[in-house]
Amino acid sequence: MSRHELKNKVAVVGGGAKNLGGLLSVRLAERGAKVVVHYHGDATKGDAEKTLATIKNAGGEAAAVQGDLTKPANVAGLFEEAVEAFGGVDFAVNTTGLVIKKPIVDVTEDEFDRSFAVNAKAAFFFIQEAGKRLNDGGAICTIVTSLLAAYTDSYSIYPGSKAPIEHFTRAASKEFGGRGISVTALGPGPMETPFFYGQETKESAAYNQTAAALSKFTKTGLTDIEDIVPIVLFLITEGWWITGQTIFANGGYTTR
Repeated sequence: MSRHELKNKVAVVGGGAKNLGGLLSVRLAERGAKVVVHYHGDATKGDAEKTLATIKNAGGEAAAVQGDLTKPANVAGLFEEAVEAFGGVDFAVNTTGLVIKKPIVDVTEDEFDRSFAVNAKAAFFFIQEAGKRLNDGGAICTIVTSLLAAYTDSYSIYPGSKAPIEHFTRAASKEFGGRGISVTALGPGPMETPFFYGQETKESAAYNQTAAALSKFTKTGLTDIEDIVPIVLFLITEGWWITGQTIFANGGYTTR
């Protein structure tokens, strides 16, 4: 079977219950993949169940797995349950993240620790476990942020704790490449989801809605998750030759 096909392949989606992760889970299933929908805890259990129902009602195969991915044992458990459910794993996409927006002088130690636990530690062990578990010829993609290429205030800790993923991606692509596994990071611009609006004032939200070169050609001016999912699907299938790279998909919001 072609490595470019998703049919009958197995995909693990970290944070696969809602927003970008939820849509990605559904689209993977529509293209024939068996999907393992990860969710963090009780707050997103209902979303995971809805995503699971959407997939199964359309004739797809999926399973939901709960776990706090800041604990490496839970990351290992996620992939173990995927193997037990479907016999193996071919693709691993991590969409999880934690946003904190505030000046450097106001960031607390707890906020620092939580940010790096969710955005860097969990991502590292997700990539690590994927490298152990993926079938040869698979692919790994981690969602980062276009703020990695921004020159802005009040966003030190969020992109700062996502920045290590760029090096994790480069190192993993080199180490896993001998097995035909590609490893990428994808940085969307501010997305039209509650994940974005929870951090912004009315004024800063309005600025972001006009900041991208292509803003006026979208419904809200922000990045639409419908425009990000096809890029993820491309990177893990036809775009497998792209590896070790961070790709910015943001309509010209930031660039480097």
